[in-house]
Amino acid sequence: MNDIALTILPETADDAEAIERLHERTFGPGRYAKTAYRLREQVAHRLDLSFTARIGTLLVGSVRLSPVRIGDARALLLGPLTVEPAFRERGVGQALIGRALKEAADKGERLVILVGDEPYYGRCGFRRIPPGRVVMPGPVDPARVLVADLVPGAFDGVSGRVRGEWEQVS
Repeated sequence: MNDIALTILPETADDAEAIERLHERTFGPGRYAKTAYRLREQVAHRLDLSFTARIGTLLVGSVRLSPVRIGDARALLLGPLTVEPAFRERGVGQALIGRALKEAADKGERLVILVGDEPYYGRCGFRRIPPGRVVMPGPVDPARVLVADLVPGAFDGVSGRVRGEWEQVS
């Protein structure tokens, strides 16, 4: 980010169309078949924990957090994280993740999970979940299911199926 003047702002309802176009450009139509997308279809993301990255008025990135449960535990699902290709490798994604995690922690949230590359997300405090401990609602490479504790030890003893927060715990 050393060569760009980046502003991270809370997402607003007015950003929805521009963010959807950004998702189309960066992920394409195949994004709807991915497990994390299917899970996000079950529950709306939290606007208070979702952010945009702008250079001037140009939207160059977005990150969203959605409420989920892992077994009985409340958590947040990070994603999609998307950055305009011309602005990748400049710290935009890391800045978005950092802001989202800080706001989530400040609001008392304890856990964030995602499906992604550990070398990239590990820089923000995410680590691989041991195989079999968390079950996503569709096919996913277990090595790509990651967690970040927003409170030390928050993931201790947490296990189970991941589902939309709105679903009742049985």
